[in-house]
Amino acid sequence: MAHLVFFVLLFVGQLIGGFSIQKLTPSDSGNVLTVLSIDGGGIRGIIPAKVLDYLDKALKAKDPNADLANYFDVIGGTGTGGLITALLATPSLHDPTRPAFTPAQIVDFYKENGPHVFNLSRLHGPAFDGEFLHNITRELFKDTRLSQTLTNVVIPTFDIKTQKPVIFSNYKLGRYPYFNALMSDISISASAAPTLLPPYYFENDGVEFNLISGADLSMFSILDDSLVNGNPTRATVSEALRHNKYSRILILSLGTGTKETQQDLDVEMAATWTNWEWLIHGITFIDRATTSMAEYYHGSLFQQPRITYLRIQEYELDPAYSSLVEVAKGNMDGLEETGKELLEEKVKKINLNTFSVEEGVGTNAEALDRLADILYGERQHRLKQKSIENGGRPFLQTLRVPSDKIQANWAFQKNKVL
Repeated sequence: MAHLVFFVLLFVGQLIGGFSIQKLTPSDSGNVLTVLSIDGGGIRGIIPAKVLDYLDKALKAKDPNADLANYFDVIGGTGTGGLITALLATPSLHDPTRPAFTPAQIVDFYKENGPHVFNLSRLHGPAFDGEFLHNITRELFKDTRLSQTLTNVVIPTFDIKTQKPVIFSNYKLGRYPYFNALMSDISISASAAPTLLPPYYFENDGVEFNLISGADLSMFSILDDSLVNGNPTRATVSEALRHNKYSRILILSLGTGTKETQQDLDVEMAATWTNWEWLIHGITFIDRATTSMAEYYHGSLFQQPRITYLRIQEYELDPAYSSLVEVAKGNMDGLEETGKELLEEKVKKINLNTFSVEEGVGTNAEALDRLADILYGERQHRLKQKSIENGGRPFLQTLRVPSDKIQANWAFQKNKVL
């Protein structure tokens, strides 16, 4: 509770909300915390991956060697967002200075492997056994551990044995080395959504973990594929601010889509619902209420002038594409198209008084173009500073650490993202 009070007091101030990207200009201070946050949502992870593909290409137009892990100080994700986080931040097995996947490759990864993950392979317990997901994740990440990620990551989970949140974060490793788990174990745990995939058990450094997805400890329903798509922004920013001080904060928060509210409910009929019917409908109500309150919370919290918060979300997702686990080719193609169309939509936010969706000025693509300018300017400023710290040597000599020295220099590099 004390931490929550501190966080609220820290960010009270003038509302910026979803339109704030237009108010930030390229930094000249080199002290901006840059945050990428990705919601949960099963196969709908294709949507934020498509948005990130646009940002990735915008950065590569300025720097052909650009990787998102170079431009964000911390990347956070819940559920499918946790898997995307790992794919963006874990070093490639072929080149440890580059990430395992680009956003475009993540889209292909989902479309190629989704049908094998969500294959209705169980008759009892969770709908899917998770074996394919476990195997391919271990194959992708091998023995890579949290301490080896290219930038800081924050991936929330929940331990069903201790009944406490477990947040895997690079910021914890100095004090709690048992969090330095394999990225495969962390990714599998982040994806273990109740009723869909089984809990995941593993041990690291003598500590036992019994984990499910940390999507804000949301309620799940296999009956209507309803899930509060956990937004990890608060946890991600909190982890960074507990260990560092920044003069300004820049946040890009990506959703996986939410269906437009249907207002054709027969209220008189609701008065006759049985307990079972209220349970079924209540999950949908809780989903809506919790999602709206999360938007309210973040929109209110990230409101100081020194904070820029851009939320990109599809608030009127086609119901045909709302399933977390529908992996027919047409559905996945539809999700990819939804991501493309989202880029051309106007920037939107939730009105914090009426909870209605309001449009801003300019499209999401235009906002991402401005964001790319800011991120590029911030990185160039940091590279210039680092060059000075290294005796004025050419920038290219300070950009990459030789692969045989990555581990030796890890402690120094961890909190100094270029």
